[in-house]
Amino acid sequence: MRTVFLGTSAFAAGVLERLAATPHRPALVVTRPDRPAGRGRRLTPPPVATAARALELGVAQTERVNGDEARAAIAAARPEVVVVCAFGALITEPLLSDFELLNVHPSLLPRWRGAAPIERAIMAGDQRTGVAIMRVTAGLDEGPVALVGDEPIAREDDYGTLSGRLQGLGADLLVRALDERPPLRPQPEDGVTYADKISARARILDPSAPAIEQERVVRALHPHIGARLALPDGSYLGVRRARAREDGTLELLEVQPPGGRPMSYAEYLRGHAR
Repeated sequence: MRTVFLGTSAFAAGVLERLAATPHRPALVVTRPDRPAGRGRRLTPPPVATAARALELGVAQTERVNGDEARAAIAAARPEVVVVCAFGALITEPLLSDFELLNVHPSLLPRWRGAAPIERAIMAGDQRTGVAIMRVTAGLDEGPVALVGDEPIAREDDYGTLSGRLQGLGADLLVRALDERPPLRPQPEDGVTYADKISARARILDPSAPAIEQERVVRALHPHIGARLALPDGSYLGVRRARAREDGTLELLEVQPPGGRPMSYAEYLRGHAR
């Protein structure tokens, strides 16, 4: 089946690599523009652009996927299906009506519609999550679902480990959906929750919160965003790994000082002993 792929993140790049190895190899990959990244703020292509070029796929980078230029580029590729995965921008009319759009969404819809479903599932202490292959509609992740697969969330899972498994599951489900073209079924009306984008405030650990909740924040944001602990001088200590202890306190295991390298918390304390 002739496809066009819309995606941006590392999660989407993994799905793209799997899709490109099938008969549904994309005729075009559409992604977001290069952005400043790292301490040097050097312009860096999104992971999907890097993956697509390595796969020798055509790439179009756009700030306005709903604009005339992007729509014309997609139309020129003559897709039967446009695949969307972690693109990072809302798709609106007339693009919605121009093509059949299938989205790879990493949650058990209708739970965790929105921007950060993996992080929010870990933060909430969910025992299971999954991936849904769904039709993109005007409502936020409200479209009918073709296939769903579930995945347990282990006690030690962080974003990195869980997203890796969901990436593989999502890629397999996507290929199956394109191969088999299963019927689309409406989402249930009950059980709807929204996975809001991770704000700067959401990254800051609340020392007054239960230790298990703080631990979940650390796990949910590692290694891609990172939780932070406010220091008395107004700066922030990055918290990479932490564990809720049986006595109800949070044990810091690995941290990253402002402008410094990751280190064990014991090493950090030795460097800040008075």
